[in-house]
Amino acid sequence: MLVMCIILALVGFFMFDRVSVLLRNNAQKHIQQTAVQAAGQLDALLQQIDMLSTQVATDATIQSLLGREVRGERVSFAMRQSLQQEVRKYEAYTTGIRSLELYTTDYRSLVPLYDLELTDRVSAAWIQRVDQNGGKLVWLGLDPLDPDTVVAIRQVRLMDESFAHGGYVLVRIDKSYFALSDIHSATETQETMGLFDEAGRKIFSSFGPAILSRQVLHRDGETIELGGEAYIAVERQSKKTGWDLVILTPVNYTTEGISVLRTVIIVSGLAGALLFLVLSFMLSTMITRPILNLIKAMRGSRFGNLKRNTIESSTMELQELNNTYNQMVDSLNELIEVVYQKEIIQSRTELKALQAQINPHFLFNTLEAFYWALEDQGEEELAQIVVAMSGLFRYVINRSDDEEWVTIGDELDHAARYLTIMKMRMLDRLAWRIDADEACRMVPLPKLLIQPLVENAILHGVEQRTGPGMVVLEVRPSEREGYTRITVTDDGPGMSADKISSIHEAMREGYMSSSKGKGVGIVNVERRLRLYYMDKAEGLSIRSEEGKGTTVSLEIPDDGKGRSQ
Repeated sequence: MLVMCIILALVGFFMFDRVSVLLRNNAQKHIQQTAVQAAGQLDALLQQIDMLSTQVATDATIQSLLGREVRGERVSFAMRQSLQQEVRKYEAYTTGIRSLELYTTDYRSLVPLYDLELTDRVSAAWIQRVDQNGGKLVWLGLDPLDPDTVVAIRQVRLMDESFAHGGYVLVRIDKSYFALSDIHSATETQETMGLFDEAGRKIFSSFGPAILSRQVLHRDGETIELGGEAYIAVERQSKKTGWDLVILTPVNYTTEGISVLRTVIIVSGLAGALLFLVLSFMLSTMITRPILNLIKAMRGSRFGNLKRNTIESSTMELQELNNTYNQMVDSLNELIEVVYQKEIIQSRTELKALQAQINPHFLFNTLEAFYWALEDQGEEELAQIVVAMSGLFRYVINRSDDEEWVTIGDELDHAARYLTIMKMRMLDRLAWRIDADEACRMVPLPKLLIQPLVENAILHGVEQRTGPGMVVLEVRPSEREGYTRITVTDDGPGMSADKISSIHEAMREGYMSSSKGKGVGIVNVERRLRLYYMDKAEGLSIRSEEGKGTTVSLEIPDDGKGRSQ
């Protein structure tokens, strides 16, 4: 029965896979064909506007009046009125044209008649682009002065003046002109589409007002979620305009023909499975139920669920096997409890040792900073240093269990006091900045986790370079939801790849081999991250290049999980 079920499952899977691929390929061909048709219709609409603007640019009256302007002869108001009438004739030729406007080479308006310059209509950058394209029509996209119209512009070349630059023709078209209505009505039950200019602004769309351009642009071939429904995106870019045409097809349309096949296979599989279960139940009832119960208990132990098997069997051999298993479970549970208690004691002891290790190391460096500040700057700075150091000592020396965890805000205040003291010592050689998201300041973390990184940035970064240096401490929400990222950056001499490799090796071993204690802070922070957060934090990340400074960062969970109880 089992062999038969396996064969039926393999046959069903193979048939479903082959037929599914065939149906999806047909649906994708249909989507591509729709995209080609829509792009072709768009090109036809663009060609109509291009031909109309060409006729306007080559009109004899327009050529003559613009030629006068080029030669320095100002066109009278009466001539402009006649020119406006000539332009209005062209506007009537094509539907969707809002207006046609003519401008001279110095951007003055001939049509319309009111005083308006071309630079008031479009930016200087677009005018430069039109000049670079010569007499070709350039599509600018949505009109910045009227979001319901689209603007295109081209140069007028004077044929009697050896095709010299004579002015500009600006065409304003209603957005409804680009509605692609025929394609949309033919596929309204399947595809929706939208047309966007080079800046990503919507010219035409049947997606719905809630869908933004950034959700669908540049996603060609991808499956995207919109309004709780999955769509396949197809994107085509117009070579003439640079606009993007996006077509969205529901995923369920591509799998429409698979549902019947899936139903048949599922029903057949369920019928076979039901028959298999009935026969298996009968067999287990007669022979194998005691063995299956014992196997079930053993499988549970594989996932750490060590429980006694309380079901007894009337068979002497199976009962003896069950008793042996229960004795083994009791012994293992006792051993696990002993090991668990030992691990807790060891972890807490190591955490306390690491916490104590950082204090004398930090106090030594602080006293050294105090010494240099008195020697270099005189007694007038003594009061400020003493105030800052008192805050440092109070924060560090308080080692009660309640102070084992603090907030990021407390750590940042502590780092600011340390940087203030170092600033007094180093004067203009040190500049620093703390940039923290306000919401992150309440995130809990182990005490003295940030200060060693700031200390290393000064000692091995700023102090090792010639001239002033900068230390930046940033706290921001991580890209991972529920985590906060802490980054310390300096612009010191940086480190070589070999040096970074040796630091990573020391972090893995938990010990930095150095006579001067360099790297103690890094190794200490890394080990404390492992002990406090286990697998909740990824440890320290170090990025550095020689001559370009060093960046050390870490990520911690916002909820403080991993905190020792």
